[in-house]
Amino acid sequence: MIVRPYIPPAVPPVRLANSSRLHDLIHAGQLYLTVQDALALAIENNLNLEVQRYGPVLAEWALERQQGGGPLRGAGGNSAQVGAVASGQGVIGSEQSVGLSTGTGGGGGGGAGGNAVVQQVGYVAPNYDPTLTNSTTFSHVTTPQPNQKVSETVALVDNTRAYTTQVQQGLVTGGLVQMQQTENYLNENSPGDFINPSMAPRITVAAQQPFLQGLGLTVNTYYIRQAKNNIRAAQESFRSQLLDLAANVLNLYWNVVSANESVRAAQRSLDIAQKFDDDTRERVRLGVLALYQIPRADAQLASQRQVLALAQMQLQQSEQPLKDAITRIEDPLLEAARIVPLDRIEIPATDDLPPLRELVTKAMASRPDLAVARINDENAAISTVGTTNPLLPTGIAYARAWNAGAAGGLGTGFGQVVRRDYPTQYAGVYLTAPLNNRSAQSDYGIEQLQLRQTQLVSQRNKNQIVADISNQVVALKQARAGYAAAVSARELQELLLAAEQDKFGFGSSSIDSIVLAQRALVGAQSAEVAAQAAYAHARVGLDQMLGATLEINHLTLEDGENGRIQRESKIPEGSPAEGNPKPEFLK
Repeated sequence: MIVRPYIPPAVPPVRLANSSRLHDLIHAGQLYLTVQDALALAIENNLNLEVQRYGPVLAEWALERQQGGGPLRGAGGNSAQVGAVASGQGVIGSEQSVGLSTGTGGGGGGGAGGNAVVQQVGYVAPNYDPTLTNSTTFSHVTTPQPNQKVSETVALVDNTRAYTTQVQQGLVTGGLVQMQQTENYLNENSPGDFINPSMAPRITVAAQQPFLQGLGLTVNTYYIRQAKNNIRAAQESFRSQLLDLAANVLNLYWNVVSANESVRAAQRSLDIAQKFDDDTRERVRLGVLALYQIPRADAQLASQRQVLALAQMQLQQSEQPLKDAITRIEDPLLEAARIVPLDRIEIPATDDLPPLRELVTKAMASRPDLAVARINDENAAISTVGTTNPLLPTGIAYARAWNAGAAGGLGTGFGQVVRRDYPTQYAGVYLTAPLNNRSAQSDYGIEQLQLRQTQLVSQRNKNQIVADISNQVVALKQARAGYAAAVSARELQELLLAAEQDKFGFGSSSIDSIVLAQRALVGAQSAEVAAQAAYAHARVGLDQMLGATLEINHLTLEDGENGRIQRESKIPEGSPAEGNPKPEFLK
């Protein structure tokens, strides 16, 4: 399509609505979430991830820009063609041809070729997109004549039309080819002009090619190679953002689960305190205990109610960050909803971790940030071409040939061009070499030193990754050991409390002992919940360190790029309340 290159590409508007999945999971004022649903909502709705989705697309457009080559486009003026005539055409053209006037137009007789060399700060590849240029100028010029012997008139009046059409193509070798067709029409009032009106067509073919600086595919395409690498880097950067988002959502989800477990533990402790308070009142009624024991039991019950209220407040606080991570815009229905996590923290019997060396190898192959670092190192090596090639002198070979005509009619003039009645050719070599070349030497030295720094930093980062993975493995083992100890402590405190309650029933224990045992059990339950959460976070951290978060949670780069998870989410029948077994679809 001819007009397609001049039509702006379609850019869709930003998406500012939450996915339908969100409302599908809200029932009776509660948001029922599995881990997979939380991850799906985050991929579909998280604004930070939506911003990162533009990265790969921007990189693709940057590649297309580099494939076009050349500097930023500019527009030349047409004022030089006003009153322009060909050499030897009319009075002014005749005066120019014999050196009597410099004029303003002039096709010139093939001088040193001012268009043969274009200098610019920094190396710029040729334009790889062919360029069609046309300039058409109409002018009416009146010129006083100090020498009337040539023009035979006091005031020379020229009506001119100048047409110039040019096609230019840059080459990946660094050169360019150009074809230009010009046509000058002149009608003037000079009696001595025997060909009036007159036409002066000309067809020119020109080419130039650097043979030192700027020569070859390597130097003329290194920006394109870097742009292709940048597409891969942008995709890996997006995968890194997706991985980090998934790890963050997992941690937020387990925070909510942990806060729910804390509420349940506080509720169980409240139930124990309530039963103890009821038993104390019954024993006082039977005369087994003194009346003053009731306020002490009531105080313990009030203390447990406060613990429950604090746990419920912490649960509400833990829900808000997760809501923020899985929504794109404010939603009144979600704001009022309470999150009901349907997954629980499950600690396997063993972790079955491979040796450290295998974990490091997996991380090196899987982590997107390391892939980006490798691509950046590759680009740094490619960019050295930009400072190595400019060390050479500038050498350009150029050639130009044209066929011109001059006649009273356009057909006759073009016939002269086709027959090559008036051919002109010239070729030459342009060479410039800075004697000290300090600028290019400095640029090359700086580039090479920075490349060496990059190589050292990359190795330092690899060494740090080994240490980080080792530390994360130790943290996971410590979390498992801490959980095992917390479970043992909680079981022991349950036995101790039961023993104290039995002793209290036989009158061999006191309220103080019961209160202490209850507090110890509450502390042990809280420690167990915290140990569970610590293990979950350590597991998420290790998976993130290995770059395995997406794989383990069945997510793909395509899911993140599309912003849509194909798996549909459904609330299990019965809308499970807290404490119910895990629904069948989660088993």
